[in-house]
Amino acid sequence: MTFDLVVATVDRVDELDRLLHSLERQTHAAFRVLVADQNDDERVTAVLGRHPALRSERLRAPRGLARARNAALPHVEADVVAFPDDDCVYPDDLLERVAASLTGLDGVTGREPWWTTGPATLTRENVWNRAISFTIFLRRSVVERVGAFDERLGLPSSSGEEIDYLIRALDAGARIAYDPTIVVEHPRKPFDLESVGARDGTSVGYILRKHGYPRAAVARMLLRPAGGVLLHPRRARFHLATLRGRLAGYRAG
Repeated sequence: MTFDLVVATVDRVDELDRLLHSLERQTHAAFRVLVADQNDDERVTAVLGRHPALRSERLRAPRGLARARNAALPHVEADVVAFPDDDCVYPDDLLERVAASLTGLDGVTGREPWWTTGPATLTRENVWNRAISFTIFLRRSVVERVGAFDERLGLPSSSGEEIDYLIRALDAGARIAYDPTIVVEHPRKPFDLESVGARDGTSVGYILRKHGYPRAAVARMLLRPAGGVLLHPRRARFHLATLRGRLAGYRAG
């Protein structure tokens, strides 16, 4: 089984170098790294030059996570496509275990270390907390059916482009499993809770409206942050920003 790893990168050097070091240690060697370079200089060329053993290709890409990934998608050729962040780290045997997990499936998602450890088949209802982009592995046939990422989503101004992508894959008939044994390390960095709540909330609301979620599902997604305002007063501003964002995104969607 072959892999194309689509890495959208901007501004980072040391983090990208760390990711590439982890890829050099993979026990499953049949992969290629497609680097969607959003920088205006040659810093990525220098980083790739430190890893001559890796099969890699640098692609110029516009700024924006979804746009950068879309610039790379026409170049994928492998059996499986993945989207590692430029600051994550793959365990040494990750691709080997993913290849084994994909038997009979169109895709698998993994987790960050603190996520739920119960396996599941992805549905439109549970996809929200069982997938994040750097833990997603999809067969190329699924990517070809789904097509491009929605460029109205994706960092730096939005988020949730991977959830939208998985919902489209599920709607197209893909069978995707959440495998909690697949764990990818990703740094947890300080951030402004209120601004992140508003950003992510707006994206969730937009996705709910775009994909025609029933009113009961929309109500549940609004009740959660509303309850958070009451139950977690120290984080009330975050939950309130999330609630307002979901309402605004739903209206805009």
